[in-house]
Amino acid sequence: MASESNTLPPETTASDSAEPETALETARRQLTRAATHLDIDPNVVERLESPAKVHEVSVPIERDDGSVATFTGYRAQHDSVRGPYKGGLRYHRDVTRDECVGLAMWMTWKCAVMDIPFGGAKGGIVVDPKALSEDEKERLTRRFAQEIRDVIGPTRDIPAPDMGTDPQTMAWLMDAYSMQAGETIPGVVTGKPPVVGGSYGREEAPGRSVAIITREACEYRGLGLEDTTVAVQGFGSVGANAARLLDEWGATIVAISDVNGAIYDPDGLDVAAIPSHDEEPEAVTKAADELSVETIPNDELLTLDVDVLVPAAVGNVITEDNAEAIAADVVVEGANGPTTFAADTILDERGIDVIPDILANAGGVTVSYFEWLQDINRRSWSLEQVNAELESEMIDAWNDVRTEVEQRDVSWRDAAYVVALKRVAEAHEARGLWP
Repeated sequence: MASESNTLPPETTASDSAEPETALETARRQLTRAATHLDIDPNVVERLESPAKVHEVSVPIERDDGSVATFTGYRAQHDSVRGPYKGGLRYHRDVTRDECVGLAMWMTWKCAVMDIPFGGAKGGIVVDPKALSEDEKERLTRRFAQEIRDVIGPTRDIPAPDMGTDPQTMAWLMDAYSMQAGETIPGVVTGKPPVVGGSYGREEAPGRSVAIITREACEYRGLGLEDTTVAVQGFGSVGANAARLLDEWGATIVAISDVNGAIYDPDGLDVAAIPSHDEEPEAVTKAADELSVETIPNDELLTLDVDVLVPAAVGNVITEDNAEAIAADVVVEGANGPTTFAADTILDERGIDVIPDILANAGGVTVSYFEWLQDINRRSWSLEQVNAELESEMIDAWNDVRTEVEQRDVSWRDAAYVVALKRVAEAHEARGLWP
């Protein structure tokens, strides 16, 4: 359901650098390209190239053995012209400032393309969550909440789960914030357990939106789901929920993967019988013998001859090095930033439709918005209502992007950015610049 300044010049390609393309580099390139399709004030683009603020904090905790460890945490706030900052909070050893800034920029576009009244933020702590006990993770979360409490809040900046965090993490953060405020404030975070103000359907929402957009993309190309083959890289919360829903709707899921590798069956996998990463870590490849299916490397899954490829694991998996080998007709981005700028150009030239992350996996922030509404109104929605509202919002956003594709003759990514940038730019122009 989860992203923040050294950059390359806009004209530089990923192959010009020995280092992998960062989320910030990719986000800035995408902004620059989208701006060329609009008659937009260059001063607005200038403002959007940089975050409003980046907060860096030290987070000391006492380990279970009595020693003290200090971790670095970030909260990048990109733009709030349309509403409070909104974005995930990840615990991962590779979290960096630039990654948080880049992912915060994507959150700005994601909220705008969905026409949600939020801006973009992202945060994280540089830590391997697997190396922490449950008690240590709780202490880390509560101390981080204290360090950033002055810059978050239900009308200021609203964190949510991301890589390495979950509903329990959000419950701890909400409780720590509320205890300091002297009152229960559920709207400070989203992605909480429903028992403390969370929304039904929030965990499944990013995968559900990926499935909805995949269905719409196939129908747009004149392909019914019953005739569609799908490969899903990553069988975590996003990938598993997308795969199971698409399977339920009639698609044939021929390959899925986890960190250890992928399993493949051209006749289709029973994805409902395979535990997701959240249900049982690294269970995908363990299921190969039980299901009598073939095991293949993760990189081979990306190049399978399928109708739809869903990269739903991590960023930068489709690159300049393998873009020519992608055999799918449609790529639906389940993860944030799985396609580099250079690879995106290659796929576009080859006529492969790439449905961008800021549209495809926007179900997470959309249901987070629903959760925020429920919290501030103190009124809970049923799962059926949540899913019906999500379906409606995703179809509206799909139609907005499709209109730009058809009218401007641009790629799906450029069209999504045009929709988002137009809305953000109009808000900036309406509000003006404070002296």
